Amino acid sequence: MTVLVNLHSHLEGRVNPATAAALAKEASIPTPGDGWDDAIVLKKPGSLTTYLHKVAATYPFFRSPEAVRRIAREAVLEAAADGEHHLELRFGPATHATDERGMGTLVDAALEGLRDGRASTGVSTGLVLAALRHHDTDVNEAVARVAVARAGEGIVGFDLAGDELLYPALEPHVKAFSIARAAGLGITCHAAEAAPAHWAQTAVSLLGATRIGHGAHIADDPDVMAWCADQGIVVEICPTSNVYTGAIPALQQHPEQAFRRAGIAMVLGDDNPVQTGRMLADEHALLTDVFGWSATEVVNLARASINAAFLEPADRIRLTQLADDALSHI
Repeated sequence: MTVLVNLHSHLEGRVNPATAAALAKEASIPTPGDGWDDAIVLKKPGSLTTYLHKVAATYPFFRSPEAVRRIAREAVLEAAADGEHHLELRFGPATHATDERGMGTLVDAALEGLRDGRASTGVSTGLVLAALRHHDTDVNEAVARVAVARAGEGIVGFDLAGDELLYPALEPHVKAFSIARAAGLGITCHAAEAAPAHWAQTAVSLLGATRIGHGAHIADDPDVMAWCADQGIVVEICPTSNVYTGAIPALQQHPEQAFRRAGIAMVLGDDNPVQTGRMLADEHALLTDVFGWSATEVVNLARASINAAFLEPADRIRLTQLADDALSHI
C-alpha cells in the first residue's frame, strides 16, 4: 500500500471547471468567453504570474460561504478518489473578504466542508491559512487572528503565499507570524520558488518556518542546502507545478536529487491540481518513474511527511501505523 500525505495543496486551486460552471450559474457569474476550462486550466508551462492568474479566475466563487463549503468538501472527496490518506489544504481568506468577520465566516465554511468530506471518506484533513505577500500588514495580522481563534478546530498552520518576484520582502509579515506561532500553529512559507536560495533562510529566521513551500532555488546554493539540512528544514516539493510556474525548465531538472544528496527532508504536494491537471498520486508516481526513487525511499517519504505534517495526535498515530504497515510489506 502507498501512503499518500498531501502537504502542499491550495483550496483555490481545486475548483474544477464543472463545479465552476455550476457555481457560476447559481450566482449569476458570467462565463468567460472561452469557457471555464480555458479560464482555469493551464495548457502549457509559463511563469508564476501566469499560473496565479489562472488560479485567480476562481476567486469570485470564494465570496460565498456555501460555495466555499462545497469546494472544500469536493476537495476531500477528490483526494479520497486519488487514494490520499491525509490532505492539508491552504486557504487565503483575505483575498475573498474585506474584514476579519467576513474572513472568519469563509474559514468556518471551509472547515465545515472539510469535516463533511472527512465524514464521508475517512480522509483526515487540516486547514492552513495563508497570508499573502501583497496584502498590508494589518490585513495579514487579521488573518493570523482568524487562524488563532480556530486553532484546535481544524486550523493547523499558517503560511505566506503570493507572487515572490513582485513582493519579495518578508519583514512586513513578521508580526502576523508571531501571532500564529504563539498559538502553536505550524509555520510554513512559500520561498525560493522564484527568488534566490537565501530567501528560504530568511523565511526560517524571520517568520519561524519549519517547512518551505517549493524551495526549488535552494538547490542553487550548496551553502543554503547544507544549512537547511543542518536546521532540519523540510522542503515541500510540487514537481509538476514547478515546471508550470517556470521555477524549473523540465521535470528531469527538478532539484530533488540535490536535496536527497544534501540530506534535506522532502514532503510532497500537488499545489494547484486543477491548473496542472495532476493530483498527488500523479506527483507520487514521478518519484519512481522519473526520479528513480526506491520503494524504501518512497516509504521514508511517507514517514517524513507524517513527521512534518501539522497533525492532531490521533491522526499522526493512525498515519504512522499505515506507514509502518507499508514498510513491513517491502
